[in-house]
Amino acid sequence: MSDLTISVQLLHPDARLPHRAHYDDAGADLMSVEECEIAPGERALVGTGIAIEVPRGYAAFVHPRSGLAAKQGLTVLNAPGTIDSGYRGEVKVIVHNTDPHATAHIGVGDRIAQLVIQEVALPRFTAADRLSDSERAAGGFGSTGIAGKDTN
Repeated sequence: MSDLTISVQLLHPDARLPHRAHYDDAGADLMSVEECEIAPGERALVGTGIAIEVPRGYAAFVHPRSGLAAKQGLTVLNAPGTIDSGYRGEVKVIVHNTDPHATAHIGVGDRIAQLVIQEVALPRFTAADRLSDSERAAGGFGSTGIAGKDTN
């Protein structure tokens, strides 16, 4: 278990610290500090009322909550949303209602997304005239075939 500590600034009276449902969960729940209705097919930018200080060499990633997706069709656009180590503003979540018929309701204190903190490489990028060969080469979207079928 890591002894990494993330400083969290509470920016709103209803803001709460991110919270894990279980001790060893990768994701910590983010809660809404505002109420909103999201019509079918619509999206909303929902405030969590917190700002976080992610250490250099790490990033925070905002993921959808599987229960919200399965039960209400709510997901996170641009998932996972990336919070870089230098960002100190409020963490907000772009929530999208994929349900074609029902309006989704988010209340104050509702768990709307999960926050995952991960170590990230900070490479230098250099221009190259040519890249090394690989088995896959430039094969892209769909180049490995259909699941369950042998592509050899």
